[in-house]
Formats: sequence, structure tokens, C-alpha cells
Amino acid sequence: MSVRRLAEASLQPASFAFNRANAAAAKQWINKYPKGREQSAIIPLLMLAQEQEGWVTKAAIETISDMLGMPYIRGLEVATFYTQYQLNPVGTRAHIQVCGTTPCMLRGSEALMDVCRSKIHHDQFHTNDKGTLSWEEVECLGACVNAPMVMIFKDTFEDLTPERLAEIIDLYDAGKGASVTPGPQNGRITSEPITGLTTLKSEKAILKTTRDRDAKAAAKAAREAVPAAIVAAPAAPAQASAGPVAPSKASKPKTDAPETSPALETPSPAKVAPETEKAASVRAPRHSAANANKAAPEVEKVLKQRSGPIVKAEPAAAFKAPEAKGTQLGAAGKTAAAKTTNAKPTNAKTGKPSLEDKNRPAGIARPALVDDLKLISGVGPKIEGILHSLGIFTYAQVASWKKAEREWVDGYLSFHGRIEREDWVKQAKALAKGGVAEYIRVFGEKPV
Repeated sequence: MSVRRLAEASLQPASFAFNRANAAAAKQWINKYPKGREQSAIIPLLMLAQEQEGWVTKAAIETISDMLGMPYIRGLEVATFYTQYQLNPVGTRAHIQVCGTTPCMLRGSEALMDVCRSKIHHDQFHTNDKGTLSWEEVECLGACVNAPMVMIFKDTFEDLTPERLAEIIDLYDAGKGASVTPGPQNGRITSEPITGLTTLKSEKAILKTTRDRDAKAAAKAAREAVPAAIVAAPAAPAQASAGPVAPSKASKPKTDAPETSPALETPSPAKVAPETEKAASVRAPRHSAANANKAAPEVEKVLKQRSGPIVKAEPAAAFKAPEAKGTQLGAAGKTAAAKTTNAKPTNAKTGKPSLEDKNRPAGIARPALVDDLKLISGVGPKIEGILHSLGIFTYAQVASWKKAEREWVDGYLSFHGRIEREDWVKQAKALAKGGVAEYIRVFGEKPV
């Protein structure tokens, strides 16, 4: 990286101040940043100073740093880092930046630099004798398809030849730079191919309005052409009376069991009589109130079960609903239904064991001193809260749970056997007997 230094002290002005227009612009830039982040505006403010003075002076850097409340060293770091800031005086009428990156070099940028050397100065960043022009080589300026190119102030001049650049330099030196049109200098429009457009020559493929207009015109022409076609068409001869018309093969026969119908694939030459089809079909299952009552309440969406007489046993091939599989239906369903009355009561909405179940562990009133149930592995703050709501507050209560009580709590917490796997009872017995010390003696580790 090249070393960038400020201009010599003899070239530096004594002070700097924005003119009225740039002062207003600087205030607008500062207001774009949130409070406490105003220093981020230093980059656009330095550009305003360069546009006003032609280059960035030491006085400008210090003045802008004071405006933003930042140390001078921070302002100097920004100004000396970015090559867009000119730290030495440049031409008063034009500073020409010649792109020397690969695309422009392949298209003749070195010849453009020779023009600058002959018309301005042999070395970069030096002004001509009158001090009106200067030049430098820069990196990519972003118009590679229109190479070679130069930038003067904020305008780019592309598709240059050495002769055309010499003319532009003369115009700027004479104070007529405003008369030069920026952009391609060979008649090309923006960045289209040098031979002219080859795609997107029409807006019809882009604009919806043109597509809709063409579609309406085509539809209108089609409507107007229909009557003429009808008049021009010859009259169709009357159909001679012949034998019966053969049936169409496109329709599907009515059947009780489509999977057994050889005429399902159409068109098919196979014809199946309804009697034959019914004989090969599976009969539909009979209605059974007992079977309907087997459905879960969330499936039925009703609280009141269906009523009706229990019919006789159904055929073995009859369809069984998934929820009724593995049970006896029909007349034998009476026995199965009677057995289900002995099942453990559950909450119909949650599917959890009922709080009225006899196997629910006995709860107690909240004592003054509550054990920390979270020391039992598998009990967190949420589970501890649920146990408290059930009246479980001490290790001794958990240690006294019988198998039926453990199964009830396991089902209520939806643990799927976790209480047995983690042996809550053994943990609770150790904690109830001697606290953490007894727990470590039994299990060889601290409770988590």
C-alpha cells in the first residue's frame, strides 16, 4: 500500500469553512446518523470539503473533526486511508482519473496515460504549468464493458480513444468542460453491445400493459372471425339412419367394489354384468352402535354416545375401524364393553389419569418447611410446581409411593416410565434420611 501524506505546510491554507450550501448539506448528513454515531458522517463531509476546495486540506480535516466531536487523529486516519481523497492540490479545472485495471488496459488505457503525460505532466499528481489540470492512475471505475475510460469529478467518459481524450483535455483546459457529454464517446448508448442491441428490442416481453393490449386485440379478432367461419363452412349432410350406435367406452360402470372390476381401466373391451360384479364384491359393513361407541370422543366430536340395539355378529370379512381392532364386536361386544368399565378413569380432554383415581398419591397441606424436590434427578422447576399442586412437598412423601401410585404420577406427568428408570423413590429415601450427604454416600455423586 502506498504511503499517503498530507501536503507540505507551505501549501496548506490557514483555515477552512464550509460555504452556506455545503454547511446545510453537512448538517443534513450529520442528522442521518443516530445520536452518538454522528462521527460516521466524516466520509461524506470530507467529500463535501474536497468538492468545495478541490482537495482535502489539513484545516478541513481538523474543522470537520471538531464538528463531529472526534480526535484529529481519527479524522486523519480516514482521510489518509481512502484514495478518493486528494491530499495535495490538483488541477483547478479538472483532475483526470484514468482507469488502469485489466479490462481498460487491454483496451488501451496506457495510450490514454501517455496523452495525460504529454498534455498535463509527466508525473501523476502534478499540475500543468497553469495549475488547471492534473491526472492519476486509479483502480476499476466500474464501466468495464465500455473500456477504456476516465473519470473527471463525478462524470465518467467511456469508449475513449487517445484522440478523443486529447480533445476533452483541451476543452477542460479552456474552461469548456461543461460542454462535454459524459458517457460513451463513440455513439454507444449506456452499456449496450458495441454492435447494438441483440435482445429486449421490444417492450412487449417486459411491460404487462402491452401484453394485455395485444391479448385483447387477439381475442377481439378471434370473435369477429367466428361468424365468417360458420357462413363459409358447408352444411353437414344428414346422418343416415343406421344400426344402433355402439356404447362409449369412456364411462366407468357402477360397482360396489372398483378394485374387482376388470372394466375399471378405460377404454376396456371387458363387459361385466352387475350380478357378476356384486358376487365378487365385498359387502359393506353393517351399522353397529356398539362399534360406533368404540370411537374416541375427540374423533366423534360429541359427548353423547350413540344409542341403539346391538346387532348380531358381523361377517369375518367386514371392515373393522382402526380404533375397534383387537376387540370383539357385535353380540360379543357386550362382554368387551363390560370389561372396559373396570378401566382406570382418565380425563377425556387431556388423556391423563383422573385426579379422582384411587391410586393418586395422598397429598398434604403445604408445610412451613418444604423440601427442595428439584434435588431428585428428573424434577425441574415445572415438575416441582406440578407436584406441589398435587400436595407433594416432602421427600418422605415420594419415598412412600407404592407401584400403583408411581404409575399414576408417571401417567399424569406423561413420563412413560421415567420415574422407575430414574428411581425417584430411592433418591427420595436417601434425601429424606440424610440430605445431600446421604445422597452422595448412596449414589456416589451430588444430586443435580
